[in-house]
Amino acid sequence: MLDMRDQPALQRSHGTARLGIVARHGRPALADLYQAGSAKVFLPRGGGAPDEAVFLNTSGGLTGGDRISFALTLAPGLRLTATTQTAERAYASPGPAAALDVDLTVGAGARLDWLPQETILFEGSHLRRTTRVSLAADATCLLSETLVLGRLAMGEDVTAARLLDRRSVLRDGRPVWSDAVTIDRESLACRTARASLGPARALAVIALIAPGAEDAAGALRPLLEAPDCETALSAWNGRLILRLTARDSWPLKRQMARLLGQLRGSALPRVWQMNGDIA
Repeated sequence: MLDMRDQPALQRSHGTARLGIVARHGRPALADLYQAGSAKVFLPRGGGAPDEAVFLNTSGGLTGGDRISFALTLAPGLRLTATTQTAERAYASPGPAAALDVDLTVGAGARLDWLPQETILFEGSHLRRTTRVSLAADATCLLSETLVLGRLAMGEDVTAARLLDRRSVLRDGRPVWSDAVTIDRESLACRTARASLGPARALAVIALIAPGAEDAAGALRPLLEAPDCETALSAWNGRLILRLTARDSWPLKRQMARLLGQLRGSALPRVWQMNGDIA
């Protein structure tokens, strides 16, 4: 009989990517770029006047003991969109959690759109993710996060996975919004409960944290009805929150593209590969 205690320790994936954007002569410019291990960040339009950044985990996914961290600092008065090159994948982990930490800092009068692509949880996965956003008094952040519980087209059904996903936004050091999602075997077993996901296997949150964010709600309400996707909206005191669920990731992603397009006033990053099909 195989004794697991005799198995060699597996190599784990570690990586850190850090980006800093400042203003030079009234234009955005690269001030800090650090990459180590399997975490990378690149600027699709070059480093001269960057307005978009793409983060990447080159290990191809996360499993037990992996550690990845992304960090971004945006100087006052600038606007930047940051995303990830592809979907993140959390694979089976019999042992400790994989960890993904994201730290975002937005200066006075600046706006950051943090729009990572979806995270797919596979059977037996174990992931702990923390996203922290620090805003100056009048800064703006638009952020989204998407979770997919297995791929419907591949016949995957996730019944055992562990996730602790935390997001927090601070303005001038004071918390203004926090959100957390916990998934474990017990919660997956009672998905048919009224307060649970039901048949949905894809869920997302979109948050606009900005002075007067609630004023954007009126233009979004006509967009809430979408085929095969349920969307809820709340808006108050500088916060606008959208929550979405769907049975599959594609209708949810289409709906996200419509809503984010309205909030941004521009198309999504090209790496999302939506092909303009968001009507």
